[in-house]
Amino acid sequence: MPKHVVSVSIGSSKRNAKAEVRLESLNETFILERIGTDGSWEKAIELVRSLDGKVDAFGLGGADLYVWAGKRRYTFRDSLRLARAAQKTPMLDGSGLKHTLERKAVQDLEPMIGWKGKKVLVPSAIDRFGLAEALTEAGAQVLYGDFIYALGIDIPLRTLSALRTWAYILLPIITQLPFKWLYPTGEKQEKQVLDWRQKYFRWADVIAGDWHFMRRYMPQDMQGKIILTNTTTQDDLTFMRARGITTLITTTPRLSGRSFGTNVMEAFFVAAAGKYPLSEQEYLEYIEKLGLRPQVTEL
Repeated sequence: MPKHVVSVSIGSSKRNAKAEVRLESLNETFILERIGTDGSWEKAIELVRSLDGKVDAFGLGGADLYVWAGKRRYTFRDSLRLARAAQKTPMLDGSGLKHTLERKAVQDLEPMIGWKGKKVLVPSAIDRFGLAEALTEAGAQVLYGDFIYALGIDIPLRTLSALRTWAYILLPIITQLPFKWLYPTGEKQEKQVLDWRQKYFRWADVIAGDWHFMRRYMPQDMQGKIILTNTTTQDDLTFMRARGITTLITTTPRLSGRSFGTNVMEAFFVAAAGKYPLSEQEYLEYIEKLGLRPQVTEL
């Protein structure tokens, strides 16, 4: 019987997907499913309760449960309500895998991109601290846009130390706010905001991190730009081509025409291992065992 992974997402139901994956290396079949609740936390909680104990692992999509700054971990209040609805089945938000898979992706992409001096915009670095650290270590010229895109304040952060300092100050407060104030959920994921924030896209050679922040604030002309992200659909590829984006790189593989989020892949690893939690080393072992590499799509 296939192992079943369900990502319960606060995002749009238009992005729902389901794929069956056979892994010969593990001699197992997996069903990976994503179900959006269009911004409703209550629907998401009911869905988790109805599937709890009936599936092998949950992903939490469209929101973060945890964010990291250095070695400190912070928990979002809204997401914790949802996570507590899962009493029997483990729930993963992708934060563990982001720290390993995305860091490794930066290293793997060095021969192709040549990070040193490359101008990279990370619209939201707090939920991808491993990516932020890896880009800095690789010598990229990075602009961390957390103030700009999450809070609407024109304060670009250009060093990892500044990002970490502000995270220590603000995250204890920010994680207690309604998540929808900070991140596009439900129908907001489909809407574009064309304002002053577009100038930072024009500055960058590469835009890396969360796709929904990118899509929401992306200018019409993105000629020659590279996108490094994970959760994308066929419609997203059409959107990128219309804006002239040269290359899409996803850190997770494309299955049934789309790349699933890190929360799905982290839940997938836990289902495959049959235990929770997994250590950072165990995540790396599964990444190697499954041969996960950044997937490059020339647009």
